[in-house]
Amino acid sequence: MLGTDRCVVEEWLSEFKALPDTQITSYAATLHRKKTLVPALYKVIQDSNNELLEPVCHQLFELYRSSEVRLKRFTLQFLPELMWVYLRLTVSRDRQSNGCIEALLLGIYNLEIADKDGNNKVLSFTIPSLSKPSIYHEPSTIGSMALTEGALCQHDLIRVVYSDLHPQRETFTAQNRFEVLSFLMLCYNSAIVYMPASSYQSLCRMGS
Repeated sequence: MLGTDRCVVEEWLSEFKALPDTQITSYAATLHRKKTLVPALYKVIQDSNNELLEPVCHQLFELYRSSEVRLKRFTLQFLPELMWVYLRLTVSRDRQSNGCIEALLLGIYNLEIADKDGNNKVLSFTIPSLSKPSIYHEPSTIGSMALTEGALCQHDLIRVVYSDLHPQRETFTAQNRFEVLSFLMLCYNSAIVYMPASSYQSLCRMGS
């Protein structure tokens, strides 16, 4: 890791720690302008022996637990890389280097499975009924079809659950690893349109 990259990361670490709560919103709005920061953070994450890895993981978690959505998205962009490095280290049985990344992934998972009141969340969506008007159609315009308005009125809105209740996890095991990582990818996918190109490249590397 180059000295300039190290300086950029260390400055970012100290900068956020000294930030008062009143300036978090303005800090989140300007974070994307730090063009050298993201590549430097990728280099830290990819090097499991880097002494900055643990403080970086800790700070990424602090950003994620913030109420500022732009700070959460900043952490989310590194999720594919974090998962790829975690899986690589798991295969190599390098548990010592894996600890802080594992803690970060589990921390994000445990935050996301519960709502702000601490109740477990059920992720779902509703399939709209064609018998109800929407911005796309009027029920009367489909009256001549085989599915008449009267027939459609017999069908209620359908609620589809795509992620049921998940338990809290304190550690990864062979039994829960796939479940936790799959749920984390759901979180990433929910904000994928906000991710920068570097995050998409990382996602492709992980997938391949």
